[in-house]
Amino acid sequence: MAMKGRAMAAAAAVHGGYPPTKLHSSLPSPLRIAARIKPNTAPPPISISTNPAHANLHHLKELYAICNHSCQRFPNTDAAGRVEPVDVLKLRTAIAHSSVVVSAFTKPEFLTNQSSTGAEVTSFTGIGGYWITKVAPVTPANGTLIGFGRAVSDLGLTASIYDVTVHPALRRRGIGRMIVQRIVRMLTNRDIYDIAALCSHDQRPFFKACGFGDDTLGSTTMVYTRSPSSYSKDEEMISAGGKLLLFPSPRELTK
Repeated sequence: MAMKGRAMAAAAAVHGGYPPTKLHSSLPSPLRIAARIKPNTAPPPISISTNPAHANLHHLKELYAICNHSCQRFPNTDAAGRVEPVDVLKLRTAIAHSSVVVSAFTKPEFLTNQSSTGAEVTSFTGIGGYWITKVAPVTPANGTLIGFGRAVSDLGLTASIYDVTVHPALRRRGIGRMIVQRIVRMLTNRDIYDIAALCSHDQRPFFKACGFGDDTLGSTTMVYTRSPSSYSKDEEMISAGGKLLLFPSPRELTK
């Protein structure tokens, strides 16, 4: 009887437009509800292409601009810290001479429907039209470029991975790892296992998560600075991993 009375009181209170005090105290607060809602960390439908022709240069330039990524080791930056746009002609040459090129695509709606919290907002307008395009498989033809990576190799012994980047709205969803795994798979299929990754200090945790580690030989990358020091004026110093190689200068070659 007591339970029946409480149920009737609750029903009467709700019917009157307000919940009873005891019922109200048992309801979760909006903050608790929000805390239970986890952002969507699963990647949207992705298409991975290894065809260099699918890497549209202008779309790749736009992706680099959104990611504030530069192909240059020491790019020029503006007052806001934005790097200068990549030179499309140089980008075309770099891709043409890359041994592996990997591009990642998703549907435009999966990119535009990403909220600032990472939660995906989906909307269906009906059974036909837009809904059909939404469930259709992603291809480079109907998708938007949201990730990229490439590798340069001598195709016999060694390779280096460059320019791995993913659209900021879709990061931390495993897309970058997909790109690196595809690059590594294509290289190891060619029996190339000496694979290095050119990355910044902030990118090291990502590449470690992809299976990369410190060089056991203790090799370090040295960058040619164009500032001669103790070597001969007729020689130029070029770094190659942990070795310093001395080559005749161009003016010596023309003599």
